[in-house]
Amino acid sequence: CMQKYQGSAAVWREFTDLFDYLTLAVTIDGSIFCVHGGLSPSIQHVDQLRVLDRFEEIPHEGALADILWSDPDAEIRAFGRSQRGAGYTFGGDVVDRFLQLNGLSHILRAHQLCMEGYLVQFNDRLSTVWSAPNYCYRCGNVASLLNVDPYLKRDFITFEAAPESVAMVRQQQPPAPAPEAMYFL
Repeated sequence: CMQKYQGSAAVWREFTDLFDYLTLAVTIDGSIFCVHGGLSPSIQHVDQLRVLDRFEEIPHEGALADILWSDPDAEIRAFGRSQRGAGYTFGGDVVDRFLQLNGLSHILRAHQLCMEGYLVQFNDRLSTVWSAPNYCYRCGNVASLLNVDPYLKRDFITFEAAPESVAMVRQQQPPAPAPEAMYFL
């Protein structure tokens, strides 16, 4: 941001502040639980998310940090400490218990690089969708989007990074002029 916006961190600060107001999790048709990271040993019921104070900096530990930074691990049962230093790892038994207690059928999450763009685990009870192709311009991964139809059928759409020549052309174009009207006041 500093280079792109003439030495000002204002745009970066605005986006960072905006993230503090984004929704923590949603359910699709009372069936699919969508969250950035994963599950927390402190949260057994979806309703417990409603009482979390969302409008603050993300703490380093606790339920809020857990649902943002936790990752599934097919090699463990229960919860384990994450090597990331934030959140937990959790096994298929945790997924099954959470889904059963909440009357849900699937957990949909992001936050974890998947070389094929997505990963389905635990007998199709959890999916990870990764939407950044060639992450950090060096991972060489495919990315994906997930379409959920009205019947809750899930369809992954994969895509690769734009060719470097296209990306370079976009970077060399002058920035678009500022719009006359402010849409977000």
